Amino acid sequence: TQYSDAQSDITKGATVLIVDGLDSGVGAKIESYAKSHGVPVIDYDRLTLGGSRKYYVSFDNVQVGTLLGNGLVSCIAAWKVSKPQVVVMKGAPTDNNATLFAQGYEAVLKPHFSDGSYKDVANPAGTWDPPTALTEFQAAFTAHPNINSVLMPNDENGAPIIHYLQGKGIKAQTFPITGQDATLTGLQNVISGYQCGTVYKPIYLEAQASVALAMYLRAGVTPPAALVSRTSKDVNTGANVPSILLKPEWVTPQNMNATVIKDNFVPASQLCTGSFKADCTKYGISG
Repeated sequence: TQYSDAQSDITKGATVLIVDGLDSGVGAKIESYAKSHGVPVIDYDRLTLGGSRKYYVSFDNVQVGTLLGNGLVSCIAAWKVSKPQVVVMKGAPTDNNATLFAQGYEAVLKPHFSDGSYKDVANPAGTWDPPTALTEFQAAFTAHPNINSVLMPNDENGAPIIHYLQGKGIKAQTFPITGQDATLTGLQNVISGYQCGTVYKPIYLEAQASVALAMYLRAGVTPPAALVSRTSKDVNTGANVPSILLKPEWVTPQNMNATVIKDNFVPASQLCTGSFKADCTKYGISG
């Protein structure tokens, strides 16, 4: 369907495509078709491996992983977790973003595993499907009930796991879990003490950067180096793809007002409801 949509767009006169490929196979097929019709493609959010796009716009996804790793390390210390027994959860193995996230957090965690201060207990296969992530975690937790920390790649996968642990009587600020995407549920888990923090990616900036880039391509003008200042490696072809890689940010209760609330990414009126009103008051979070 996505390939047919792209063909239809070009038939109707599109001169630039912004593509977030369903997967790299579909994305590469779209890009090959577009290239044969003289239409440049911008990879949006994730790189199409083996593709032939002209540019790539995303966040610095290795840095996302670094923030996740550093967030877990900081949380383990702040919550005084004794002898951290860590499960390292991953995103879908087919997603290049998940691979880049892992590069970042594995580099942070490796020294702690190597010196024995943390134990690397389990490494499930990885998924972006929350029910599957819960099943993976439950299997690891059943096999290793001493698990007390989780490197979690996003909020949505973490939410059912946090709910599961709450059902087992796990208390706030005792069992560090990371997250990404600054979802409403993730932010509520953060302020209530069940999640260490979340990686915030202001997606409106990603959209704006893509549109700016597309306008240059549509006009047949080479975009300025100030806009396209990075490159990304397509590991399937070895190509260095000119890129715009935006800066992610680690969000905790202490900087939530200055980030997601200030940007109205998640309004305080949505965040501070029910039992979370007290948490918002505690941290001075308001719209």
